[in-house]
Formats: sequence, C-alpha cells, structure tokens
Amino acid sequence: MPRRLALVSLLVPDYDEAIDFFTGIGFNLLEDTDLGHGKRWVRVAPPDAETAILLAQAGGEDQHQNIGNQGGGRVWLFLETLDFEHDFNRMRDAGAVFEEHPRDEAYGRVAVWRDPWGNRWDLIEFAAM
Repeated sequence: MPRRLALVSLLVPDYDEAIDFFTGIGFNLLEDTDLGHGKRWVRVAPPDAETAILLAQAGGEDQHQNIGNQGGGRVWLFLETLDFEHDFNRMRDAGAVFEEHPRDEAYGRVAVWRDPWGNRWDLIEFAAM
C-alpha cells in the first residue's frame, strides 16, 4: 500500500488569524472542525496539494515559545508553484514578507519568505528537467 505525507503541523497563535493569512495567499480551507475545549482541527492546503497543513493553536508556554521557530531558523517549508511571478506578487500583497529578491538557481526560480509568525519558507518554481 502506498504511503504519503498527509499533514504537517504548524504552530500558530490563533486559528482564525492563520486561516485568514493562508487563504489570503491562495490556500484552500479544507476543514475547520470544533473539537471542544477551545481546540479545532483546521486543515489548509494549496489547490490540488497532496499534503496539507494542520494549523495547531499553541497551548502552553513551550508551544508559544516555538511559534515561528519550528525549523530552528532554517527554511523548512517549500511551496512549489507553476507561476512564480503571479504567486510571488499575490503572497507579497497578502502579507508574506520576502527576505530577498527572486533568484534563479540550477534547480529553478526561488525566493525565501516568512509567514506572519516568522517561519521561513521557499517559494519555488522548479526548472524543467
């Protein structure tokens, strides 16, 4: 039976703030289920993605301290696009903070950006191989 990575959990300070950001940059809200006691099962993903992000509202001091630093300061999330310029502009206009101008590498066009909580991502359009 094939296996796939279904979800990646992302610590956020507030569910609704995170939903607004991700839908603003073009992700779809796949699910928002109330689990009771202030917890929700919230999944977002880019259109047609196989892997989704589970938005996890931080609880407790340890989790709050790690919001925005789950990758230890490194780029740890990679958002692939087929239309770099369109997505770059849309994301920038929606509040994604790009740390650099887009650059061309042997593997494709890329730019590092941060979400509102400080997580570092690559926006990447892979070169045709």
